[in-house]
Amino acid sequence: MKRIVAGMMAAALMIPAIAGAQIKTIPGETITATATVTAIDSATRLVTLKKPNGEVVFVVAPPEIKRFSEIKVGDTITAKYTENMILRVMKPGEPAVNSATGGASAGGGANPSGTLTAQRSVTATITAIDPAAPSITLTGPDKHVYTAKVADREALKQVKVGDRLDITFQAAVLVAADPAKK
Repeated sequence: MKRIVAGMMAAALMIPAIAGAQIKTIPGETITATATVTAIDSATRLVTLKKPNGEVVFVVAPPEIKRFSEIKVGDTITAKYTENMILRVMKPGEPAVNSATGGASAGGGANPSGTLTAQRSVTATITAIDPAAPSITLTGPDKHVYTAKVADREALKQVKVGDRLDITFQAAVLVAADPAKK
């Protein structure tokens, strides 16, 4: 749910990107993180990782990770996270969307690797516009309400209360394990 909230807030902030256009893809950041494997609990598939700043994090490897047994203490795990968002002003009468999909696939290299993907599509209705702030309020699935500031006051003039946005969030994580240096 936190990801939906963040995505809807980002969508509200991106109203300038869709003003005057029916479809807009907004690329997100790509974040790369590395950590060293410090412990592995094979029974629970819990991997303890230590980041370069010393922070310790715990990750449960899903069953889709087929080469889990090849990961060893001392290996370096690299994860690259990317996301983007597609915004579309919906036509009147068009049915609302509220769906989620995702999956995992194994990498084909010599070392354990794989990709996890997720996509979430929701319809949000503009329920309020405050040109003085400037801000916009969206109501999404399950009547959740989100308000966010909008960077471009002119963009607010191009949408109105009652307009609906189809917001699709796409995310992928590419994970690879490199053996410990000897």
